[in-house]
Amino acid sequence: MQTDSHLLTKQMFHPALPARPTDAHKGTSGSVAIIGGDQGMLGAVLLAARAALFSGAGRIYAAMLCKTALTIDFLHPEIMMRTPESIAKLPQLNALVIGPGLGQSDVALDLLTFWLKKEQLLVLDADALNLIAKYPHLADLVRARQTDTIVTPHVGEAARLMSLSVAAIQKNRVDAAIGLAQSLRVICVLKGAGTVIAEKNKQYWINSTGNPGLAVGGTGDVLTGIIASLIAQGLSPVDAAKLAVYVHGAAADVLVGQGVGPVGLTASELLIEVRTLLNQLNQLI
Repeated sequence: MQTDSHLLTKQMFHPALPARPTDAHKGTSGSVAIIGGDQGMLGAVLLAARAALFSGAGRIYAAMLCKTALTIDFLHPEIMMRTPESIAKLPQLNALVIGPGLGQSDVALDLLTFWLKKEQLLVLDADALNLIAKYPHLADLVRARQTDTIVTPHVGEAARLMSLSVAAIQKNRVDAAIGLAQSLRVICVLKGAGTVIAEKNKQYWINSTGNPGLAVGGTGDVLTGIIASLIAQGLSPVDAAKLAVYVHGAAADVLVGQGVGPVGLTASELLIEVRTLLNQLNQLI
């Protein structure tokens, strides 16, 4: 049964992030890479990468499968564009996201297989989850990993991963999130109204922020980028997931309070508010 101790609230984040030293540089804020963006889905990678940028990571790399992808994000040139193959050659990554706009091609399958075998902290989203649901050997690779893995399914993706109906997932979201965390040996972020973060040891938390304005394409990509960014800045994977889910929903609440949504709220509009909220939480005593 849900109790107040399981609810994510502002008081849990005092401060939100480790203090930055006076001699900080981009390396001390960590490195994040995002892989995805097949034909027609480039925006998913850009949204995740921009979210990582606005939530504080020091270096952000973005790699797209689409051969005609831009080699620069003209709106945010701070993001370093790479080929998917070159990401593996980077000297250090604190977190790697794979899945936003990835598609389900043979190339996508090969890339996901490659990274699941690496000792690299992974955040798996979108088509990475659909591929894992489709190919049982990928689920076996996830279970065998010795490095932290976070999965961020919406209810449809969770249903496919667990071979259940959407109705069954929605009937008891906490049990579903815990079951998926235990089945794959991961941290599960089950998105939706009252997003649930669950660990395989049955610990769980339910988000208290957010509104229907988040029910629009791209907001999940933003959440994924925030999670990776917070890990890169020094939070544990589960703490990063909790804070990311909280500020993601709270940003939407602020925007709706200003009259921006819920109708017509966009994923891109969350970025500034997420940055503002993280800085405000860092100032709480």
